[in-house]
Amino acid sequence: MPATHHVFRAQLTSARRREGFIFFLFGAATYFVLLCGAVVIGTIVVRGAGTVFQARAPFINTTFFTEAPESLHVFQYQGRKMELGDAAFRTFEAAHPDVAKGKSDSYVYSAGGIFPCIVGTVLLVVGSMAIALTLGVCAAIYLNEYARDGTFIRFVRLAILNLAGVPSIVFGLFGFGIFVIFFGWNVSLLAGWFTLAFMVLPVIITASEESLKAVPKGFREGSLALGATKWQTIIKNVLPYALPGILTSSILGIARVAGETAPIMFTAAYVVRDKLPWQVDKFSDFFFQGVMALPYHIYVVSSKIPQNEYTERVQYGTAFVFLLIVALIATASIVLRNRLRNRYKW
Repeated sequence: MPATHHVFRAQLTSARRREGFIFFLFGAATYFVLLCGAVVIGTIVVRGAGTVFQARAPFINTTFFTEAPESLHVFQYQGRKMELGDAAFRTFEAAHPDVAKGKSDSYVYSAGGIFPCIVGTVLLVVGSMAIALTLGVCAAIYLNEYARDGTFIRFVRLAILNLAGVPSIVFGLFGFGIFVIFFGWNVSLLAGWFTLAFMVLPVIITASEESLKAVPKGFREGSLALGATKWQTIIKNVLPYALPGILTSSILGIARVAGETAPIMFTAAYVVRDKLPWQVDKFSDFFFQGVMALPYHIYVVSSKIPQNEYTERVQYGTAFVFLLIVALIATASIVLRNRLRNRYKW
């Protein structure tokens, strides 16, 4: 017996068929993008884990985390194929002079570790985000709480939005011209901090201003009615409730700052550096020295030296550690944001 047709039942028309097909295409495109991202990250994790982890205790390649990059020497000795870093090879060669008679191949940046790169990346991210959050939150407070809406303020907001779309290489050239040459800071942490901070500043200003706008006006009016000044109202009644949103913008900023290569290439990064950042003669030298960094190290190992099986494992291992560091910093921001959100629930 055929089912009775209900008057309110949706009719399967050609327009609904087209709508269903378009909906399917959008869904398929979304899942395809997610699949591509999962494949890329999965490839880095699987191949990088082979460099970071090992089968024997302590099951972590501590050398990769604690030493500087070195050249790898691959040679035959007494019928065995041996792989030693530059320092270990020189020691071995001094103890066994007959090694020099055999064939030995060397591969740049294929031994040792990435400890100086890890230190440089963390310093660049922390320093630039501290500057960007300070300037960005102050600018957002002025635009949202003090500035009167007018032609000039609208122009400023439009300029901030336009700056968010400027390519990172342009910020790198800007930092090179202003901080490295004009201010005479040379290739240094300080030049890298300000270049990266200015690059991420538009995102932080926009997100912080939106977070401030989301705080109900009643919070401000109640505080002012009780005799508090405008500044006291902002600090005590507005900013604490906007902090979760501001920290969300910092998470986006961290992801962009940590992954940029072009800006630090001109302002802060060295291919190789013998000393660690704190190994300086006086404290002020700490800010005016360049550092090694993970994204620049990946760029050099991937494109500036001959490619082989030994450089490949360094590339994937470095990328794997890089993802871990960004994830840890972002996770810390998320945890802090959630705690603040639970503390200052409306």
